[in-house]
Amino acid sequence: MAGTRLLGRLVPTLSELDAALAEVRAARETPAGTVRINAPRLAALLFLGPLVSRFLAAHPDIVLDLVVEDRFTDIVADRFDAGIRVGERLAKDMVAVRLGGALEVMAVASPQYFARYGRPQTPRDLGRHRCINLRMATDGRLYRWQFERGKQALEVAVDGPLIVNDTDLAVRAALDGVGIAYLVDLHVEALVRSRRLERVLTAWPPSLPGFFLYYPSRRQMPAALRAFVDFVRAAPIAKR
Repeated sequence: MAGTRLLGRLVPTLSELDAALAEVRAARETPAGTVRINAPRLAALLFLGPLVSRFLAAHPDIVLDLVVEDRFTDIVADRFDAGIRVGERLAKDMVAVRLGGALEVMAVASPQYFARYGRPQTPRDLGRHRCINLRMATDGRLYRWQFERGKQALEVAVDGPLIVNDTDLAVRAALDGVGIAYLVDLHVEALVRSRRLERVLTAWPPSLPGFFLYYPSRRQMPAALRAFVDFVRAAPIAKR
C-alpha cells in the first residue's frame, strides 16, 4: 500500500520531469544562432534575396548576417560561415552547392550606340570601339574581356571613355549610349529581350561555371549553418 501511494505521488513529478527534458531536447534540436554569409551583389540579389524571408520564417531563432561585396573574400580568415562565388574561384577544400546554371557573358550596347559607331564583327574589332571598362575589386586591375569559339579562346584588353567598379553603373552607361559593356547574362538578359540593349559577338559566347554556395568542410557543422545549407539545397535554385 505504501509503495502504491508513493508511486502515485511520483507519477506526476516524473511526468513533469519527462516534459521538461523533452523541452530541453527540442530546444537543442531547434537551430539557433547567427549565420554570416559573404556574397557579391548580383548573387545576393538573385539567390539570397528571394530566400531570406522564407528561411527566417521557417527558422525564427536564426539571424542571417549578410555581407555584400564584390571583392574576393577568404571566408575562413574573415570569420564567415559561408559564401557565394563563381565556381572557378572556389578553393578545393570547400563544400559547394550549385546555384542556378552556367553563366554566359554578353557584350552589349544601346541601339543608338550601334547606329552611330557600327557593330564589331570579331573580338579584335573592339579595339576600334568605345568600351566600358570594369575595374576588379580584388586587385584593382581592369578586367580583360574573354571570348570563345570552338577551341579558340581570346582575351581582349579594351579601351573607352568610362571605367567603373560597379556593374549597375556599367548597365546604366550602356543604356545611355556611352559604349559597349561586358556583363553577365543574368544582369542584362531582360534588357536584351526588351531591345533596350543589343548583343554583339554572339558567335563568341564565353561562359563561366556559375554561382555556388560554399562553406568549409568540417565534422561538426553549426546547426544554424546546417539549416541554411539544407534550405538552399531544397530550393528550386539549387542544382545538384
